[in-house]
Amino acid sequence: MAFTLWSLFEATILCLNAICVLNENRFLAKVGWASWQNVQGFGEPPTMKLQLLNLVRSIRTVARIPLIFINVLMIIIKLVVG
Repeated sequence: MAFTLWSLFEATILCLNAICVLNENRFLAKVGWASWQNVQGFGEPPTMKLQLLNLVRSIRTVARIPLIFINVLMIIIKLVVG
């Protein structure tokens, strides 16, 4: 398989799907990345762990609905093109 723009797009969509599927109670809490486990004081700079957790949470919030349509489109393209 060659490294093309389509394969890069596919890999990005698959990674976004993986982030959106993560359940905070079942997976992230076991690792210690639940939102209630990361309490930060006022004025403290956010840690790398907290920034990554905020990124995951915002990706799940923003990309959930567009990913449904993108996944349907990718499935149709894969069925037509092969």
